[in-house]
Amino acid sequence: MYNLLKGKKGIIFGALDQNSIAWKVAERAHEEGAQFVLTNAPIAMRMGEIKELAKNTGSEIIPADATNMDDITNLVEKSMEILGGKIDFVLHSIGMSVNVRKGMHYTDSNYDFSAKGWDVSALSFHKVMNVLYNKKAMNEWGSIVALTYMAAQRVFPDYNDMADNKAYLESIARSFGYFFGRDHKVRVNTISQSPTPTTAGSGVKGFDGFLNYAEQMSPLGNASALECADYTISLFSDLTKKVTLQNLFHDGGFSNMGISDLVMENFSKE
Repeated sequence: MYNLLKGKKGIIFGALDQNSIAWKVAERAHEEGAQFVLTNAPIAMRMGEIKELAKNTGSEIIPADATNMDDITNLVEKSMEILGGKIDFVLHSIGMSVNVRKGMHYTDSNYDFSAKGWDVSALSFHKVMNVLYNKKAMNEWGSIVALTYMAAQRVFPDYNDMADNKAYLESIARSFGYFFGRDHKVRVNTISQSPTPTTAGSGVKGFDGFLNYAEQMSPLGNASALECADYTISLFSDLTKKVTLQNLFHDGGFSNMGISDLVMENFSKE
């Protein structure tokens, strides 16, 4: 441990269970000396194990629907009360596709489902930053990070409308990040993580096959949830004060690969 976040205060969205990247980020933030509030939607809290995480990290839980402006406002205000001041870091680790859950093919989407998934997965990021920005709730040189995936740039057929949601999320990070940096000296970035066997990720059709493919394509192999947490901590720390408006690939090199020897072996004829 390096005390990278000693004295820093934050809000972590989306810790569901021990497989969650947000869960790992919370554990690492605690180890690095941070204090933070945990939050998730009420239904997710009933499904998950967030109370265990709160106990282990000495954190309080504030339920909030990240699509509801009143809930977000209450979350930010109460977090500042609990933590005794402004916020230094925020993790947005939220994603949901009703179309995927209902088995709807991308070419035959239910658009009410699409709108709900977009609101939860992408627009919620804008709403969270809206409240943080207008309430001047972030300390200077604070850091806001959202988790994304490379399907925002390239075709992954079974990722469905989550690819669209992630593309929108990344655009919000750049656009809102400009104003947050200009006006409040706050950084906003996204991390494009390797396919990771979280509860949400494992729900994508053919996930195990793709996980193996990405492992064989990446020169360093897939990045784990814990390794993503370590990277996130570095972005919350003062070591990355001038990194903003970036979509940062954390994928073992997958994003720059065309083909690998291991993958070629599966297609080569003797």
